[in-house]
Amino acid sequence: MHYLSEKPIRFNQLLRMLPSMTHATLSKQLKQLESYDLIIRTEYPQIPPKVEYELSELGKEILPTLKQFREFGLTYIDHLNKKQEN
Repeated sequence: MHYLSEKPIRFNQLLRMLPSMTHATLSKQLKQLESYDLIIRTEYPQIPPKVEYELSELGKEILPTLKQFREFGLTYIDHLNKKQEN
């Protein structure tokens, strides 16, 4: 969801941004987020097919929480690194 917060992104772009994610897993998770009304899927009628994903207005409301999780994660990594040094 973090990547979708900046601008609409195509499926393959997202897949490249998430190298440990498989095609099937990303597809499944995007469909689930869409069913929760957290993201918007826009399909353009062209060849080859073009599909973009972006956060919905409801999905944008989670961004402050995601930022807090990121900040906690960075703090926790520092904590673990200091613990290993001792």
